[in-house]
Amino acid sequence: MSRQLKLIIPKGRLQENVLALLARAGVELTFSHRSYRPACSDPELAVKLVKSQNVPSLIALDRHDAGFTGLDWVTEHTLAMQGQTTPASVTELLDLGSNPVRIVVAVPEALAGGDYRNRPIVVASEYTELSKQYIAQQGLNAYFLKTYGATEALPPEDADMIIDNTATGATLVQNRLTIIDDVLRSTTRFVANSVSMQEDWKREKLETLVLLMQSAMNADQRMLVEMNVDATVLDAVVAMLPAMKAPTVTPLFHKEGHHEAGFAVKAAVPNKQLPSLILKLKQAGARDILAYRLEKLVP
Repeated sequence: MSRQLKLIIPKGRLQENVLALLARAGVELTFSHRSYRPACSDPELAVKLVKSQNVPSLIALDRHDAGFTGLDWVTEHTLAMQGQTTPASVTELLDLGSNPVRIVVAVPEALAGGDYRNRPIVVASEYTELSKQYIAQQGLNAYFLKTYGATEALPPEDADMIIDNTATGATLVQNRLTIIDDVLRSTTRFVANSVSMQEDWKREKLETLVLLMQSAMNADQRMLVEMNVDATVLDAVVAMLPAMKAPTVTPLFHKEGHHEAGFAVKAAVPNKQLPSLILKLKQAGARDILAYRLEKLVP
């Protein structure tokens, strides 16, 4: 069997965005019915599907080379491993920026004024280490209750406080819970173990994956804008283009002389600036303006 890099894909809410980014990086996965081991278009990758919560520990145990998980679970793992030894450490290679969530502290509306500080309480969460750290930092008289989903359903009968992740806070509001503190902000991360990073071909493979994924992410932030410009307004148009380094300017073909036909100008423009920029370019004399999406962008 040829050499392979063992890669973990998170099962659940992170999965869709991870698969989409890998596809844009040229890694296509095909899932069979109920299989946790999808077929991969890259023969040098052996892929397995596991829960995001397990990814950091499996990588630290050197059972897998790399994988995707949330910063929340990387932090949870790091806190749990304090004072313990594992074969490898977990190294972050790339912040995908996808699936952003807040890890928050929430209580029933009746306790939002701080009444929970004057008596023993139950704190419920899937995050054991983050919760215990918060309880200690706040000096709370609390019993920690480990949960396995639907944490927001426990108060007020079964818990006085929860520590949970939320994207919008809507679920907490629906359950009449009030956010009183923030513990952490988390996004999806690509992580690897330190042992794999010391092996030349694995490190190169991981660096290539990071480059391809980052180039796809960079491309999402910009659009390529092309236009035709007369020589008389060229300097004014070029001056207003927010290119990565400088706009590309090419003389247009003309049988009587290149410059009489004007110039083709193109630049990679940040998405947020594009709507107002197109109008300004038109007013400055640019014509035949084209804007289209990029697939990959390597600075």
